[in-house]
Amino acid sequence: MRIGGSSDGDRLTKLGKWLRRCSLDELPQLWNVLRCEMRFVGPRPLLAEYIPLYSPRQARRHEVKPGITGWSQVNGRNAASWEDRLEMDVWYVEHQSCLVDFRIILMTIFTVYSGLGINAQGQATVEPFKGTPQE
Repeated sequence: MRIGGSSDGDRLTKLGKWLRRCSLDELPQLWNVLRCEMRFVGPRPLLAEYIPLYSPRQARRHEVKPGITGWSQVNGRNAASWEDRLEMDVWYVEHQSCLVDFRIILMTIFTVYSGLGINAQGQATVEPFKGTPQE
């Protein structure tokens, strides 16, 4: 369940599912890029309620501006575990460059076209993040 008591699956219409599959639901974020609040490439912005759940390493994802697409979106998207996605975000922070950004943009085109990883297994979108178990 999400905020407001409705699951993502309950709220998604046929049009909404099609927009998600084509990633057209991300187009309004171009406005944020034009306002320099986001970049084309960077870790995807997540819910503010997740911030206290990050490990110190995972919190490094906030060292760069968020992006419309990122390393974790082209390497599993919502089908990857939260831990893997957040680790990929940190990898991006540690390795960002124009060449990496260009590679991510090219990979994004393939990922959007193929529709891979849009949903987590058994979810309409993705399971909420509950934090990483500390060792």
